[in-house]
Amino acid sequence: MGEFIDFLIVIIVIYYILKALFRIFVPVLFENAVNKAQQQQQRQQQYRANDNQQQQYRTTNNQQQQYTRANPGQGKIKVDFVPPKTKKKGSIADSAGDFIDYEEVK
Repeated sequence: MGEFIDFLIVIIVIYYILKALFRIFVPVLFENAVNKAQQQQQRQQQYRANDNQQQQYRTTNNQQQQYTRANPGQGKIKVDFVPPKTKKKGSIADSAGDFIDYEEVK
């Protein structure tokens, strides 16, 4: 019976020692983890800020290029695409007059 009590005392002492060690080391580990997360977040924000600056530059540059393409000069017209002319089956000729489709109501 004496050995059992000694075993319980040793287990309780080990429990309290581990509990004290966890109270000391766990906050330090969490602090390190939080610091790493903050650093990673700061790197991502810097990357996004740089990317946004580059995107704004590209957008401004594209707008300038589109403006110069859209306005090549005063009085000049440039046609990029002309759709091909095709006749639709069952279409009414332009010379036939104006027709309005209607349903008779009784």
